[in-house]
Amino acid sequence: MATPGRTRMGWLPESVPAIVLGAAGTLVVGVVCGLVVDTSALVDSGGYLFGAGLLLAVGLYGSTYGIDLKELRADLSGVLAAVTVGVLLKAGLIAGTMLLVFRRPEALVLGVAVAQIDPLSVAALGRDGRMSPRARSLLTAWASFDDPMTVLLTLYLAGYAYTAAGHPGAPEIAGGGGGGYLVGLGLNAALLAAVVLVWWAGRRVAARLPDTVSVRRTRGAVTVLLVLVTVVLAAAGQLMLAVALAGLVVRATVLDRVLGRAVGGAFLAAFGALGLLLAEGVAWWPGFVLGAAAFLAQAVVALGVMPLFIRGLGRGDRIALGLGQQNGITAVLIALTLERDFPGTAATVGPAVITVNVLHGISQTLLARSPGARWPRGRGELRADELRPCRHEPRVADEKSVA
Repeated sequence: MATPGRTRMGWLPESVPAIVLGAAGTLVVGVVCGLVVDTSALVDSGGYLFGAGLLLAVGLYGSTYGIDLKELRADLSGVLAAVTVGVLLKAGLIAGTMLLVFRRPEALVLGVAVAQIDPLSVAALGRDGRMSPRARSLLTAWASFDDPMTVLLTLYLAGYAYTAAGHPGAPEIAGGGGGGYLVGLGLNAALLAAVVLVWWAGRRVAARLPDTVSVRRTRGAVTVLLVLVTVVLAAAGQLMLAVALAGLVVRATVLDRVLGRAVGGAFLAAFGALGLLLAEGVAWWPGFVLGAAAFLAQAVVALGVMPLFIRGLGRGDRIALGLGQQNGITAVLIALTLERDFPGTAATVGPAVITVNVLHGISQTLLARSPGARWPRGRGELRADELRPCRHEPRVADEKSVA
């Protein structure tokens, strides 16, 4: 997948894409709009949540679409460990830090809100030249599939934190409890099955049609329409697991030309939405502690735990994964959902997102300027100068021919 925002500016280091400047600009615009115009009704509306879900769905699809399937199969056990054990440990470390510093039960849900890696940020910022394709696939899979685990943790920890904070009854977010989560999994499975069935049937029909320009254009338009409908349905029903898995299945050359722009646009829009959130109020100190805890928790898990499940990664890859924490629209969406039961969540998560991404940018800049930026390679690992431009690798001839 061609990655948006990789246009270089002479004074920017290699690790900082130009799209970061655009994100900073849209963040400022969002804050200004939120300060000038009362956007509280918009932020609390279902339309805002749908819009945030749409951005997340685009990011999830774009992230999994860029995964090298061969690398994913080779490290499937590592990916499963990352999205289960990794998420649990990160949430525990972050929540423990917040409890230690602020001694408030709401810290439990704050830890969950930023425990995941944002797939939209990973997809939009593109390939890290110091990461091998294998490590890049691990990071994108980690970012794409840790969301369902985060949702499950939110359902259960929200109830405990709500009671511990002295509130009567049960929080709204835990309305369906475990049963609601199972229903959600069933709806995700239904949407994914429908998408795969349409994709398979379309390929069978396309194989019988003549290979003309008009037919190819029609096939491409139908493919784009299928992805668009999938993303919209996923956003409407918060069926993010389905759209993430669809990115592993629905792949065609025509999507390379549109998905990069879509991910880049969604990335910029996400920071505009974050600006509106920050305009509603900011808890800078708790947000800074939360963001720093999230960034350090990723380093602890990636460097201290994941090597137990993933063998053969070079030192450079391990360090790059340890610095891979990014937060964005996923954390914003969870914060908006939690705000109804835990007022002040958004005011804390907003600056935490900024903190995480500033720390990520600083670490990548220092890494790019370090004389040790090229570490000894692990088995099968390529140096940055041996990597081809960021093109979507797992392409086969029959996939190109159908679109």
